Amino acid sequence: MSKTSIVFSVVIAFGIALGGFFPGYYYYKTHLDMRTVTVKGLAEKDVKADLSVWNIRFQASDNVLAIAKKNIEKQEKIIINFLTESGFSDDEITVQGLSMQDAYADSYRDTNTISARYTLNQTLAIRSKRIDLVSQIYPQIGDLVSKGVTFSSYGNGVSYLFTGLNDIKPSMLKEATKNARQAADEFAIDSNSKVGKIRSANQGIFTVMPREDIPDQSEREQINKKVRVVSTVEYYLE
Repeated sequence: MSKTSIVFSVVIAFGIALGGFFPGYYYYKTHLDMRTVTVKGLAEKDVKADLSVWNIRFQASDNVLAIAKKNIEKQEKIIINFLTESGFSDDEITVQGLSMQDAYADSYRDTNTISARYTLNQTLAIRSKRIDLVSQIYPQIGDLVSKGVTFSSYGNGVSYLFTGLNDIKPSMLKEATKNARQAADEFAIDSNSKVGKIRSANQGIFTVMPREDIPDQSEREQINKKVRVVSTVEYYLE
């Protein structure tokens, strides 16, 4: 091989080496620059319900529609008197629509087994921010049975709601982000790194849950609640 050919081969080999080195180098630098850690931050806050929605559903049955209607109106007055005497205002009590069922309208039902043709259902809705009053009076509603009130087997009960979520969101997100940063710092120490700026963040979903885990009792049935949010934050590592 001539001297010129040898020099030419060396130049080509060097160029190929450089061509392989620089792309690899920049890939390595990019990989380092994109080193990140993803952590989760938890924030919890105990809250108390600030709104109650209480549905009282009752019914009356008779073969004569007019008699059933008179009976349901009588029950309505008994319940409203009970509520007002207990301290509820007229603005907190709403009389909802009346519904009727005609047993003879059911073509598949044996008319010989029907004890009353007409059944009327009525609902009173109490919407109040006086949580303590509702929780005090609610257990006493059953006493009205002795006065002639026939409660429906479904549609009754109180829901305790927390409506102040927007007011506590900023402070809870701040706490969740702070906890996430602490977790990232611990990871960085273990990996001989330093936590940099936030690359991305997801605030997570706010969840309202019961403060105490009581069997057969849902969150809406409990006055004391707990709000939880889990934020996901991705940090650069330096």
